[in-house]
Amino acid sequence: MADDVRVAIRTDADVVTARQEARTMGAGLGFSSTDLTLLATAISEVARNITAYAGEGEVALRVLHDSRREGIEVVASDAGPGIQDVELAMQDGFTTGTGLGLGLPGTRRLVDEFELRTAPGSGTTVRLVKWSRA
Repeated sequence: MADDVRVAIRTDADVVTARQEARTMGAGLGFSSTDLTLLATAISEVARNITAYAGEGEVALRVLHDSRREGIEVVASDAGPGIQDVELAMQDGFTTGTGLGLGLPGTRRLVDEFELRTAPGSGTTVRLVKWSRA
């Protein structure tokens, strides 16, 4: 199992590849099937945002280790138009497209750590971390 994987995101097939890579990493760390599903769903949302709003970008996956646990860090980044109104985008029920309907606030609830960096005209970077429960 690789500790660091990068997946270029341009198509829905790339989204599937990013999900599969994360599932492989998580299974190697002993993630439960529930946590694997939560992680894959979160990746689907942020990676589909890349294809829908920026056209292309990248999902970088990395295994994290601390003194008590292991986890997976996901960094989804693009050089697209950025998010005009972050406060609005982080509200439940807000949508501008045809994604999974979770939006960024739903994605935040699926993972243990969530960070969003964006500015109009400067792209978007979303960092997610899912920690093992073992």
